[in-house]
Amino acid sequence: MSLRDEVRDCFPELAQLDDDDLRSGVVEAWAIALEANGSPDLASLPWLGPYRAELGLSDELLVDHIRDVAAVSVAIADALLDRRGATLDLDLDTVLAGALVHDVSQVGEVDGDEWTRVGRLLGHPHYGVYLVLAAGLPVEIAHVILSHTSATTVEPATLEAAVVMQADGATANAIRSRAYEDLRDAPPAGPHA
Repeated sequence: MSLRDEVRDCFPELAQLDDDDLRSGVVEAWAIALEANGSPDLASLPWLGPYRAELGLSDELLVDHIRDVAAVSVAIADALLDRRGATLDLDLDTVLAGALVHDVSQVGEVDGDEWTRVGRLLGHPHYGVYLVLAAGLPVEIAHVILSHTSATTVEPATLEAAVVMQADGATANAIRSRAYEDLRDAPPAGPHA
């Protein structure tokens, strides 16, 4: 199976994208990341790298997290469009495409439970910005990646980016809740939330 087919298999949400260019760009960004990093098995890549062991969450996978963020992002966007659609400028395809690539950089940042040079020297999520631009995705998608995490000082400048950031935070906390009885006792979110 080709890397692009593997990406399509891992992310059935791609079929929900109306824009063919966004769909192919998301697939291409993941394929570039996988090819550049030794073509690992996407379905088995860990989420949260070295933090997983500290939290006792070694079974958490990147694809599952991405799919959670995509589902929650679409749910938030749908709710906003349902409640405020007539006055709202919100592009559902940008939300979904951004959610599907928001953590693409983790392919190159982490090797198992160890940081790579990319992870140590660039940090999250800068490599992802490069990957989506190399794949020909629009700057709005790169902005979603850059602003979805507290690892940068870039705040969401679009509603689409704000939706993905909120969905990522909620889903990351849902995972972390397995490690803590009360999230108020948890340390602050790491840079890979």
